[in-house]
Amino acid sequence: MDAEKLIEFVREHADEDPVKLLLQKKKYPDVDMTQVAQQMEGVMQASTKWPTLAHCHCFLFPPRLNREQSSSEATAIYKRDTIMQLYSGSSKQLTIADLTGGMGIDSMAFASNKTIQVDYVEQDSALCRLMEHNCKALDITNVDIHCGDSMEWLAGKKQPFNIIFIDPARRDTQGRKVSAFEACTPNIIAHKELLKSSCETLIVKASPMIDIELGASQLGDVSDVHIIEVNGECKEILFICDLRQEQEGYRIHCAEIADGKEKSISYTRSKESQAEAIYCTKTKQYLYEPSPSVMKGGPYKSICEWYKVEKLARNTHLYTSDELNMDFFGRKFMVISEVALNKKSIATAIPDGKAHVVTRNYPVGAAELQRQLGLKEGGELFVIATTVGTKKTGLVCKTV
Repeated sequence: MDAEKLIEFVREHADEDPVKLLLQKKKYPDVDMTQVAQQMEGVMQASTKWPTLAHCHCFLFPPRLNREQSSSEATAIYKRDTIMQLYSGSSKQLTIADLTGGMGIDSMAFASNKTIQVDYVEQDSALCRLMEHNCKALDITNVDIHCGDSMEWLAGKKQPFNIIFIDPARRDTQGRKVSAFEACTPNIIAHKELLKSSCETLIVKASPMIDIELGASQLGDVSDVHIIEVNGECKEILFICDLRQEQEGYRIHCAEIADGKEKSISYTRSKESQAEAIYCTKTKQYLYEPSPSVMKGGPYKSICEWYKVEKLARNTHLYTSDELNMDFFGRKFMVISEVALNKKSIATAIPDGKAHVVTRNYPVGAAELQRQLGLKEGGELFVIATTVGTKKTGLVCKTV
């Protein structure tokens, strides 16, 4: 279907349900309703995942799987800004090869800085055609599009890039999700030498499920690891191999992006190993739960030093203090009471029978415990089942 006609039809029917439109194929015999539904779903998804694109009526969206696999606008901008910090002292134009172009969100974010020249490489010809259209629609002129196998393309390049960015497909031949580098496509480990010899800085996007220490060991030369969290959920992990100098270790950056704002903390494994955890003898007035990115990074001892809080137990990654620390990187609760985790005690503490149940270092899962306690989901209170010292207990809390 002609792109202009498709865009015009989507505009005219923007307020309609795409599912209902699909059922009206006979009413519009000259219209590819599958493509229309794809665009309308993309526009709806863009309102939260790519807000800038939601207002670009000429942008064409790829199929659902490609959209789901794509970076969000927020994480793409984070990557662009991270690259600019890495090359903050450089006055020359940077060259970036995006070897797994896909929907093109990362490439377009890189190209939004006009000092960057981007080579977008993608083996799916349909995605390449969409990228050509979308670059014209967004007036992006500093992206060159290449259709083909990225490793073969890279092997044929004589001039190295400043940066290579690669986001390998994390699904196996049966469509199941994978996280290990060697299970992805392309296999990062098998092509590691080619990748490193073709750039000054290699950036690999990985699954939030990856083992960070194993991934860094496999890649080698890792200078930084970025754990990116968006609205309370870990979305991606970036391994940065800065090949311009020899690396003795890597820094971990836990970044939280929420409501258009960004904050982060950084540390090294060596600093964490030297830190001393402070353990409480009992829970105090305030309770803290680290954010998902911090939990993934694991600076569990350093947290005590950073925020002047005490840890509940060696394997309980919750913290407490008498004075509220609003700077804590994560959720903050006020402890209302400590309760035995049985129906009678809970009924006394929570008369309306509604609460959110959370388990941390506790032998029963949240859903099962909620059933055992006879609680309904909802309300303002939280029942946090955990271990303080060696004691299994329940804490009735509310968020600060």
